[in-house]
Amino acid sequence: MADAMTDREILLVPHFYRPDNIASASKAASLLEDAGIRVRLLDQGEPGSEQPIDKDPVLNQLERVAPDSQAAAGCELVLVLGGDGTFLRAAAVAREQDLPVLGINLGHVGFLAEGEAESLETAIAHVIDRTYFVEDRMTIDVQVLDAEGKPIETSWALNECSVENTDRTRVLDAILEVDFRPVSSFGCDGVLISTPTGSTAYAFSAGGPVMWPALDAILVVPNNAHALFAKPMVVSPRSTVAVESEPTTGRAVAVMDGFRRIEMPPGSRVEVIRGHRPVKWVRLDKRPFTDRLVRKFQLPVSGWRGPRYK
Repeated sequence: MADAMTDREILLVPHFYRPDNIASASKAASLLEDAGIRVRLLDQGEPGSEQPIDKDPVLNQLERVAPDSQAAAGCELVLVLGGDGTFLRAAAVAREQDLPVLGINLGHVGFLAEGEAESLETAIAHVIDRTYFVEDRMTIDVQVLDAEGKPIETSWALNECSVENTDRTRVLDAILEVDFRPVSSFGCDGVLISTPTGSTAYAFSAGGPVMWPALDAILVVPNNAHALFAKPMVVSPRSTVAVESEPTTGRAVAVMDGFRRIEMPPGSRVEVIRGHRPVKWVRLDKRPFTDRLVRKFQLPVSGWRGPRYK
């Protein structure tokens, strides 16, 4: 460990419950502390319960902080070791303090991560040397209102807001609206309202297009709609997208990024606009998004010759 710590500090957010992840987190913490950077650990377990990291001699010495709005206060960066679910939870903590977030994939696809497990040391070196750059990723703000138009709750999402039917014995009767004008009504399992970042996640699985993250737009994807016209739509980032549930339909729920939930009683509506605050996203290189798309989805590109310039 370095003789003297600097005033630099990193919030480390690992996926706790896989041995390989714990080993990677321990290695990352050691590298940072050897460079004189303090490390604090986001506590993700139940209070008072024993956690796998308790047995690691490096991680069990770190300061632990609760996953609240002040978890990353005073840090320069949030470092995530895990899959996309871990990244989304860490992004919420980073956004509260307007801090950049860097993801290292230790999960499966890990589309949100900037690096892979085998490049952990290289990524940590970029953090130590501050040889990275930061880009803003668009978010969406979400508000759910009851049948009388009274606000129920607000939230936000980096990936998507998923309006989901909670009664599997019947479809959700919904009306899609853009800029306070009706577009179409249909029965469905739900409706996905996504950012460009989220277009490769749930929205993609539901039949939506891939959108380059540099694009400013809002993607709307009906999920298993029982209708002739229920195609995905890409609308302006200045638009307001709303989904109303019919008063006679079942209950629904709005789920943001897979873990923030707002219950939607019959007759309620969800309104989505461009987020007032983006997520600061750490990039380690300037490779185009196309390369990431091909690599993560293992797309066939054999036979490509590329441009021929004289």
